[in-house]
Amino acid sequence: MIRHSPLRKKRDSTIPLINVVFLMLVFFLIAGTVAPPLDPTLNLVQTKDLEGREPPDALVLHVDGHVSFRGRAISPEQHVAKHGVGPIRIVPDRDVSAQRLMEVTGALRRAGATSIVLVTERALQ
Repeated sequence: MIRHSPLRKKRDSTIPLINVVFLMLVFFLIAGTVAPPLDPTLNLVQTKDLEGREPPDALVLHVDGHVSFRGRAISPEQHVAKHGVGPIRIVPDRDVSAQRLMEVTGALRRAGATSIVLVTERALQ
């Protein structure tokens, strides 16, 4: 009598694929760095005691939507006419609407401003 051995199922070949993907992941985690670490002897500037004032050459967009330059109300068009089309800095209030900010930048562009820089507060954590 001849005995037939039960048919063996072929094993999935996904384990080697998983191993390769895992090794690639480890390689890229070790090899790839976003930025070099800071020098441990570096002492960063402390800004917590600085007085919060806008730069003297920047437009200030207040929470109620009006624009001022060096403490005086001004329209975006008047600012471009008086101070040129060079880089224009805007310091918006934290609570001003995005729609109003877009209106002011659009008015500056229509008046001929070539570059508009939005000045914000950035905290290093």
